[in-house]
Amino acid sequence: MKSQNAAITLKAMKPTNWWRRWWKRQNPLRQDRFASLAPIASVLLFLSAIVFSFWYLRVEEIDREQEAVKRDVEYSQQRLRLRLLERQEQIMRLARDASNKDIDIKEFTRRAESLVMKNPELQTVAWVDDKRKILASQTAPSVLVSQKWRVGEVLKWGESENSYSLARDLMQPVYSQEDDGSLSIGSPGAGQENYARNVVLQLHTPLTNSQGRFNGVVMAEYAVESLLRYGVPTEILAKYAVSLLDSEGNLIAGQTIPKRTSIWNFVPGIVNQNNEFEVPVSPVGNGLILRAQTWKTSQDLVGSGLFWLVSSLSLLTAWMLIGNWRHTRKRQQTQKELMAETNFRRAMENSMLTGMRALDMEGRITYVNLAFCQMTGWQENELIGAVAPFPYWPDEDREQLMTRLEEEMSGKQIAGGFQVRVKRKNNTIFDARLYVSPLIDAMGQQTGWMTSMT
Repeated sequence: MKSQNAAITLKAMKPTNWWRRWWKRQNPLRQDRFASLAPIASVLLFLSAIVFSFWYLRVEEIDREQEAVKRDVEYSQQRLRLRLLERQEQIMRLARDASNKDIDIKEFTRRAESLVMKNPELQTVAWVDDKRKILASQTAPSVLVSQKWRVGEVLKWGESENSYSLARDLMQPVYSQEDDGSLSIGSPGAGQENYARNVVLQLHTPLTNSQGRFNGVVMAEYAVESLLRYGVPTEILAKYAVSLLDSEGNLIAGQTIPKRTSIWNFVPGIVNQNNEFEVPVSPVGNGLILRAQTWKTSQDLVGSGLFWLVSSLSLLTAWMLIGNWRHTRKRQQTQKELMAETNFRRAMENSMLTGMRALDMEGRITYVNLAFCQMTGWQENELIGAVAPFPYWPDEDREQLMTRLEEEMSGKQIAGGFQVRVKRKNNTIFDARLYVSPLIDAMGQQTGWMTSMT
């Protein structure tokens, strides 16, 4: 007995049974509403899942690209850092020899020439004394005459002089940037915003005398464009738009891509649609920033087309379901009004004291009202579908009533009606008067005969 009760309890606890009980407790109107709204909700959930899937895949793709850009930029920054440190070490060795008087101006010029020839990013190496006077200078052949430092000149007031003073005060190498005032062209076909100023990177390495006091600097100038070309790996230059920026974010070397505007920029979770990364270049610091941007690629037409196709079909399906739901609601409202009208007419018919009977074109009873049933004593289900001879005809009057029925069916009507005898179900007889008229439908077609009995 206990096992049977447990089985019944488990059966009652099944989700399907719970669902059925809940569904049966709802009224028909609410059931229709749920049945109409459930498909719409399913389509909207499907569309939401599709949108979320595309969003997630897009975020993953951008994250992978961003991680790749970050990795390549950090690797390039290390290469630039090592290259700058190697040149700095060579310049510091040259400055140490000059401070110790191990070399004279002639030997300095020879070694400076060797440095300039071996390192394409170095365009000038000069010896400046403590009076800011240039004692020796070696410049690369590619440097314009107007940009060369001439022996005997004095440093002009500006960034170079400021860096000179800073190196004197700190007694350690100082990096700075000097603008020569000319323009270098950026990426082919780029706008004016991609034009870079020709900037040189200066390194001021202090010299000391025998007492350890400041005795001038060895000044080295780097061509930033050459530093970018030879310091960054070739495969990264081909893969990205690589550029060098100053502390204010202005382009000083390389090429850049204008900011891109995409619909994905307005989607939550996607913060950097341009896929770029930048990092300061040490030992220069924040004054020199290395940035890489991914090149613009053509949109994934297949993926985008599939996304918009699925979205359009989902929205179309939802729109059609909503239209169908509204149409169903209108039909339900019309049906409700029709039912109210039918119930009202049924109440009127049942309240009449006159018996009503309807025959089809073949003489079969298709309708009787409550008064007719009460007069004859027969139930509605006993009369509907009956054909002559009808059960309420007296046996002795059947031949006469059959003749009268045939006359009615042929269209012969008596305006004042005619009197007949009617037999109740309990076999009692009463006299009644019948009035016959054609039964016309809404299309104007006769569908039978209507008889009233009083």
